[in-house]
Amino acid sequence: MNHFLQYWDHISSGQRVAILMSGMIIFWLVEGYYPLISFSFNRYKHAGVNLVFLTTTLLLNVIFGFTTIKISAWVEQHQFGLLYLLQIPGWARLILAIFLLDFFGQYAPHWMMHKIKWMWKFHMIHHSDTKVDVTTGTRHHPGEWIFREFSVILGILLLGIPIAYYFFYRSLSGFFTHFNHANIRIPEAIDKPISWIFVSPNMHKVHHHYQRPFTDTNYSNIFSLWDRIFGTFAYEDPKNLRYGLDVLEGKSDEDIAYQFKIPFDKSIKTDY
Repeated sequence: MNHFLQYWDHISSGQRVAILMSGMIIFWLVEGYYPLISFSFNRYKHAGVNLVFLTTTLLLNVIFGFTTIKISAWVEQHQFGLLYLLQIPGWARLILAIFLLDFFGQYAPHWMMHKIKWMWKFHMIHHSDTKVDVTTGTRHHPGEWIFREFSVILGILLLGIPIAYYFFYRSLSGFFTHFNHANIRIPEAIDKPISWIFVSPNMHKVHHHYQRPFTDTNYSNIFSLWDRIFGTFAYEDPKNLRYGLDVLEGKSDEDIAYQFKIPFDKSIKTDY
């Protein structure tokens, strides 16, 4: 366990980016052989659009990410937070930390972005993709990154998340993001049992349906248990789903300039 944590404690930025990109590339290749929905679009153009948003996320991590790391180092140095009050084995502490970070880093801010109108306008960019695949997981407006990062920092302070735990969580969260958005065909007999505890691809596709109430379900990224606890879990055959948003023109999903302006466009109507 110590060797495992030491690796994540000293992992370089290059290694973290390599883990992120390799996971995306692997699932992107798998999509080509076992697609859930047959491709009727230019995969390279679609990926290029979504990777523009990934670039903005990586830049924000470089510019502001050191703040999160400094805070994590501080709580570790001062042993501040809930986890330091618990007398449990190291492996159990790590699992609990990942479980709770999934709430602070994903479920809670994600739920808020669906309930608060001005936050939803930023999150609409993610939902506007009408061709959901692995690259959709990287499609986030820079403003959304700020919401999520503030929530993560709050979780780090309350829970007492050391750097090793934080970096491991980030990589695991990235893996599930790729896995859940990937346009891969998984039999329900396999996908549904996965969704009992973890977020599965078919489960998350429900969240990308173009209309409510499905849009307002399945906010978790790693553990579906959060959705089950708060009554936001939903499961549906992906064949019955349609991606995008009913308040946006589907053809605009690859117009990068338009997408960046959505949060500030008062002409876009929304029920939130």
